Amino acid sequence: MALAPDETSRRAGAGLGVPGAWSGTGHDATGAVWGSCEGGGGRPYRTAVDTGGPAYTCSCPSRKSPCKHALGLLLLHASDPAAVPVGEAPEWASARLHGRPDRTGTKGAPVTASATGDPEAARRRAERRAARVTAGVEELAQRLADLVRGGFAASEQSGDALWQETAARMVDAQAPGLASRVRDLGALPASASGRPDRLLEECALVHLLATAWLGRDRLPGPLAATVRTRIGLPSSAQGIPVRDHWTVLSRHDVPDGRLVARRTWLHGRRSGRAALLLSFGAPGRAPAPSLPVGTTWDAEVTPYPGGSQYRVELGGDAAAAESPDGPPPGVSVAAAVAVYGGALLEDPWLASVPVVLDQVIPVPSGDGWQLADEKGESAVPIAPAAAAGPGLWRLVAVSGGGPLTVFGELGHRGFDPLATWSPTEEEGRVPGTVPLG
Repeated sequence: MALAPDETSRRAGAGLGVPGAWSGTGHDATGAVWGSCEGGGGRPYRTAVDTGGPAYTCSCPSRKSPCKHALGLLLLHASDPAAVPVGEAPEWASARLHGRPDRTGTKGAPVTASATGDPEAARRRAERRAARVTAGVEELAQRLADLVRGGFAASEQSGDALWQETAARMVDAQAPGLASRVRDLGALPASASGRPDRLLEECALVHLLATAWLGRDRLPGPLAATVRTRIGLPSSAQGIPVRDHWTVLSRHDVPDGRLVARRTWLHGRRSGRAALLLSFGAPGRAPAPSLPVGTTWDAEVTPYPGGSQYRVELGGDAAAAESPDGPPPGVSVAAAVAVYGGALLEDPWLASVPVVLDQVIPVPSGDGWQLADEKGESAVPIAPAAAAGPGLWRLVAVSGGGPLTVFGELGHRGFDPLATWSPTEEEGRVPGTVPLG
């Protein structure tokens, strides 16, 4: 929704991101997405999007680009994959995306080179977008330099207006990832403890991302892909598919602007790798898929590009499989910290990594809590946001003062516990996954 030209389009597009508003939807491997949306006068508006550009075409009379129908279609495609199945593009969509004459009688905006799907047009679109991103990144770097030169105290006088205006400029530059990071800078509470330090840290990461974009041609392939992802350029699952028995370790929904993002963590029984299913839902709608925690699925997943990228796309042939008897193998606190440190070498903007901590005990520490190893030699703090939620007390109750295995996300703010496993039956309790997120 960061591609919306204005707030009105954003709200209207969110309202159209539901299956009931669409018919004849589909997408293909080239990145084309299409569908017909209910319109005025009883005639549907035919909408098609080339996600590789991105480029948009719609038979509605709106002059905005993208229009609310294109935004709604993209939102539906992201939030409910089953509602936009893989298929062959109909004649009208193929014609409009590939610049051929439309023989189906569809009226609307004329097809131009910017809306075609041929490789040469796609290359030119990508170059134009990269140029816009570069202009925005250069402006952002200058703004950050001025901010540091003038001191952070001066920015406090304008509140978050400075950050919101800068974020809007990044949206104009088609860099939604940067826009989100800039908004987060303005969202830091003014009264928060250590705010100047956090603001400096986050500004440094944003500046590093800007510098990496400007020098992306000199970066290794995986790191360059990571930079493009962090900037907010669209990407699709292009890695080598992995077939495995995937156990659902956790599933939790978090707000993402006006949308709801669902994070579903999987663990491959044979591969031992962690995988993240990331989906989005329109306001009032739960994102899909809804895989129950603790279940196991025989499925193929395809990774997205980028270093230390855990996100995958779930294949459509997933079938229920027998779940393992216990949790996946865990690591010590020290080993988990080393894993996060190593991941930062590949992706300096990585907020957290998934880890399974083995034989740890939740114990109070000062004003918060931490997970300490059984011998008390090392510990990791529980993230403040997680310590304020009900999941902490569920974790403490399951532990009962004893060691257990905990899955969660480890980052620079601490450990966010998302699931644990109750002790075995021999210890008087029924084993199983206990959601914490």
